[in-house]
Order: sequence, then structure tokens, then C-alpha cells
Amino acid sequence: MTTLQSAVRRRRAVAAAGAVSAGLLLLSACDKPTAISTITVGSDSVSSEATCGGEGKALTTEALNECLQDKGIDEIKVDPTETVRFGVDPDIAKNGWTILLNGQPLVESSKKTYQAIPGSVFFNAQYGAQGDSTLVSVKEGEDEATGLWSFRLKKDED
Repeated sequence: MTTLQSAVRRRRAVAAAGAVSAGLLLLSACDKPTAISTITVGSDSVSSEATCGGEGKALTTEALNECLQDKGIDEIKVDPTETVRFGVDPDIAKNGWTILLNGQPLVESSKKTYQAIPGSVFFNAQYGAQGDSTLVSVKEGEDEATGLWSFRLKKDED
């Protein structure tokens, strides 16, 4: 092997090592995705990463209120005669979670990964619902909120 071939191979090895290092650097700069919350109605479901928080740090009241105003959230149609099923990652469940209806607690905090609520509840004025659209959130944390996953439930009259 000539010195020219040896030098070319050495440069290729250095370039390959540099490319791998750059790739690892880019990957380390990516944020870890937050845990997922899912709502299922019949055969339809919608899943979302945290709308706010989800990294284990307590959210301020201002951040929580601002997050509850979020307009760009996932929607799902709900027939009031169907059951709405909520599922959360075990990471959320271990910290306790509560279903909020328009920002107000609908159920007691749970450490299970699944809860089911009758669809009619989400459109009943007795529970704070207004009209044919309801904001439903999953709040992580029993005392302090550390994450919020929000969804809009639209009444399906079909």
C-alpha cells in the first residue's frame, strides 16, 4: 500500500468519525418527547403529547391558565351515548392524574392508566359543560400540576 492510499484511508476514517460525532451531537440536542395521553370514543382515538409541561416540573397557575386557553388542540367527536375512555402513559399515572372539564376537576385523582366516563357527562351543564364543544384536559400531579394534555370534545349528533 502506498502512502497516498494510506493518507486517503486515514482522511476517510477521520471524516466518518466526524460525521458520527456530529450526528450524536444533533441527537443530544433533541428534546425527549413527553408522555402520551389518549382519548378513545368507539373506534376513534386521538393521542397527544403534553400541551404544557410534562417534564416533571410544577406549572405555575399562570402557565396552567394560559394552557387551558390553547386553541390549537386535538379534537374528537363524541356521541353522548358512547363511553369516553382516557388512557395515560405509566409515567403520568405514577404521579396521579385528574380529568378536568373546562378547567374544573371532573373525577378524583387516579394512579391507574385508564378511566372511562359516559359521553353525556361532557355535554351536561350540571358538570360545567357549555354547548356542543367541551375542553377536556388530563392534569398530571395530585397536589401540583406538572403537565397538562388537552383535547376538545365535539358533540356528534349522528
